[in-house]
Amino acid sequence: MIFSLTWLPAALKEAGLKVALVDGWESRGRGDVGRIEGVICHHTAGPKVGNMPSLDTLISGRPDLQGPLSQVGLGRDGTYYVIAAGRCNHAGEGIWKNISSGNTNFIGIEAENTGLADDPWPDVQIDAYRRGAAAILKHIGRGAEFCCGHKEYARPAGRKTDPLFDMDAFRAAVAGIIAGTTPPPTLIPAIEPTAPPGAQVGRDTVRRGMNGELVKVLQRKLRIADDGIFGAETEVAVREFQRNHSLVPDGIVGPKTWRVFDAVP
Repeated sequence: MIFSLTWLPAALKEAGLKVALVDGWESRGRGDVGRIEGVICHHTAGPKVGNMPSLDTLISGRPDLQGPLSQVGLGRDGTYYVIAAGRCNHAGEGIWKNISSGNTNFIGIEAENTGLADDPWPDVQIDAYRRGAAAILKHIGRGAEFCCGHKEYARPAGRKTDPLFDMDAFRAAVAGIIAGTTPPPTLIPAIEPTAPPGAQVGRDTVRRGMNGELVKVLQRKLRIADDGIFGAETEVAVREFQRNHSLVPDGIVGPKTWRVFDAVP
């Protein structure tokens, strides 16, 4: 059965966000949703390492709670993983704007973060979080006040702590995006042909789908198999390196990333 939220990927893409569809998403859910009234924001409390290591849990659930656990997961690189078009077990008991049927009437966004102080939110992820919430609210004709944190929705009060960031500031940013007063995101250029100062000749930008000797150089620096093919494994390794060195974890090796690679023993 195909559930109702088939509009979700298009709404996110229209906002300029990166979207990955999880196989079977259109027919995944604990039955169908009702009228969507808003968005509940969560963090996964999952592993610190990896872009979206909690994805399988969000799909399949936990021993104490059947999946799916949210309609979308938000990776540390700002990618939205669309998991389910139906109802998900993300809200539990609670209330927001006099609506207490969270699983039925709210879309859940689970953003990858441990929820601990030593796991800061990457700028690219928090920007995507705001823009994704705004895109959903705009589609359903609701304002930023219909976006809440799980910690705000959950009852009894204090039952949940996610997400740890300030929800009033988050809603203010979402409101600016909906109103069109926030500038659009800065897109990463398709080609960055300029090599970084001091780098070897030929250090052009490399990204997924490319192959050749420069990819092998990159793979050796990452200490992974140097087959010269920039595939999924290489992209994951690049993003991890970028996160660990305070770079935008976009998986694209341009001048800034090459410069850091050259500086690391």
